[in-house]
Formats: sequence, C-alpha cells, structure tokens
Amino acid sequence: MSHIVIIGAGQAGCSLVVKLRNLGFEGKVTLIGEEPVPPYQRPPLSKKYLLGEMDLERLYLRPKSYYDEANITLRLGKPVSSIDTTAKTVTVGDETISYHQLALTTGSVPRHLPDAIGGALQGVHVVRTLADVDGMAPEFTSGRRVLIVGGGYIGLEAAAVASKLGVQVTLVEMADRILQRVAAPETSDYFRKLHQSHGVNILEGLGLERLLGEGRVSGARFTDGSETDVDFVIVGVGIMPGSTLAEVAGLTIENGIKVDAQGRTSDPAIWSAGDCASFPYKGNRIRLESVQNAIDQAELVAENILGAGKEYVPMPWFWSDQFGTKLQIAGLNTGYDTIVVRPGDKGDAVSHWYYKGDTLLAVDAMNDPRSYMIGKRLIESGKSPAPSVIANPDTDMKALLKA
Repeated sequence: MSHIVIIGAGQAGCSLVVKLRNLGFEGKVTLIGEEPVPPYQRPPLSKKYLLGEMDLERLYLRPKSYYDEANITLRLGKPVSSIDTTAKTVTVGDETISYHQLALTTGSVPRHLPDAIGGALQGVHVVRTLADVDGMAPEFTSGRRVLIVGGGYIGLEAAAVASKLGVQVTLVEMADRILQRVAAPETSDYFRKLHQSHGVNILEGLGLERLLGEGRVSGARFTDGSETDVDFVIVGVGIMPGSTLAEVAGLTIENGIKVDAQGRTSDPAIWSAGDCASFPYKGNRIRLESVQNAIDQAELVAENILGAGKEYVPMPWFWSDQFGTKLQIAGLNTGYDTIVVRPGDKGDAVSHWYYKGDTLLAVDAMNDPRSYMIGKRLIESGKSPAPSVIANPDTDMKALLKA
C-alpha cells in the first residue's frame, strides 16, 4: 500500500493531509511534527490566545479526533533527525519510517539575537510556537516594561497586545522606518501614528548594541549610547525557511527548499510547500510567508502527488490586526514606483495602491475591506485601472470590476 509521509505539522502539513483524504486517497498517511500538540493556527497565538480570548482547543486546525477518523497517523513530540533519499526512509528517534512519497512542510524558524549581545538572557522571547507564547505569557503584567526589537508586522502586533495589557512598550527598529522592508512609507506612517496614539515609544533608525543583565535581561543599550531599563524583550527580526533537514538530505536549496511549479523538489519523490518552499513566480523565485500560501500550495501539492500535474499560481493576500485596526493586503508590492492613497468611506479607513508604471501590483487596506476586496479581484483578474482613476474619490470602484 502506498505511504505518503509529511514532515511538519503546521498549517501546510495539516492542509496537505486533509486534502489527500478529501481527494479520496486511501493509502497510508503519516504526519510528523516535533511539537507535542496537533496542528494549530499560529496567527492568533500572539493576539487572541495571548490576550486570553481564545483557548487551546480553538487553536487546533482540526479536532484531535479528526486524525483517527480520517486514518491519519500523527507522530508528535519528536523531530525527524534524517532523511535517506536512497532508501526512502525518515528517522524519528529510534524509529525508521519508509515512504513512497514525502512532503516537507517544515515552515520557518525565527531569527534570534546573538548570544554575544545578550540573546540568551532569561526574559528574551521570540514569537513562533505555542510553547513560545505560553512561556512569555506570565511576563505581560500591567506596569512592566518591554522592549520589542524589530518593527515588522510581528513586532508591531506584539507591541499592540502588550500595550493593551498595560505593559509599557518601547519598539526599536534599525531601519529608517517601521515596515520598511514590506510596505510603503504611507503605510509605515499610518501604523506609526496608530501605535504612538496608544503610548508605544517607537525608535526608528536606531540599532540595538546589546541587552544588559546578569542571568536575566534588565536593560538595553542602543547604538547611540543611550540605555533603557526593561523587564523583558520580544525579538521580531524576521524568520528563516526551515530547510536544514532538506539541505542535509541533499535537496537543492535556494532561499528555502527549491521546488518546481508543481511543488516537486530536486528529488522526484519529495515535495514541499509553505514557508519553507521557494517556487518560480513571474520569472523570479520567491517564498511566501503566509497562512494563505501554506494552505493553497499544500493543497496543490496534494493534488500533484496524486498525479494532477498542476502548476501553482499564487494569489497572495495577507492580514494583520493591531489596536482594532485590520490591515488587509492583496498582491505583492515588489518593484513599485508609485503609491496612490485613497481615503475610505469612514473614519480612519484608507487604502494604499501600489503601481509599477501603469500596472497595479498590490493594495494595503486599513479598516477598508471594500477597497481590499475590489483591489484583490482587480489584481487576480489582471486589471489595472489608471492611478488617476483610483485617486479620484468620485470613482465608482465596483464598476472597475466590470470594465
């Protein structure tokens, strides 16, 4: 009987095994995860779960009972130590598991601060796993002081939650502005103003020289020589593809696990999807770090393992929640040269439209779901209204979809 093994029990891994069963695959399916819990949602970890607004059972992508009912073998709590591509086996602890087809959905791993500048001190946290968030939860006591290192979406979301819980927040970003790597200056300005209005102290264009403390972090020194006292630290300086296992196994690595348009790696019996996989897109090779990509790519890989032969065409979208503001992003803004700002219908709603020449690339919509949905549909259909049309407040946006 054919045996499909999936390494990595996150969003992509769960989506892949569910899709296999939904497509009618009746062979053996084994899902291996190094965490001791079934696949769960990551985005709510640093928001509703940390705030106590979502319990553990609601985090699970599927009830524990689903896997037994679907005849999916879950092997949790132990990492895969090696893959033998010749013998077609994986080693988990003392056990060797044979496969006919293997999928790597090993996700991503957070970047840590170097030990040399205090990264190993107690009270220094990253936000990635359930254990990470459970470990930092007791730190969030009103009146305490947190330093957040990194002004990307992870850092800003952590800042919003900490502020809501009464923690005094300082956020330091080495780049000239928050969100510099991922968003236009206009979006950075929006979120800077939002955070400052809630008392978050944002330091831009300033590096962290080192954390201070004996055993446990107690302060921080910045590259301008200034220092601040802190009670704990959250590090949000990006993530890296979880490709080490694949690299040791001899698979081709290129900004993650290199796959073709169907999701197949350099070994024809091994596939990959999600944060860890880089794939061809419009003449380039990209990785998408998002829930939507993890689901869509994993489901396509499931189809292709069973012989569908389909190519992955991503329709990127992302979101972030901060202080009651919902940011929704459609498309990829890489290479933009023009930003069109379009006020929303009410309050602080606004959307930022990214163009390269006359081509619409992406939309950032803040508390403006209507502009997000219209922008998303325009991008997916390859339509690019002229920037002047988007900028005109009298434009009938829905009519653009029919043009």
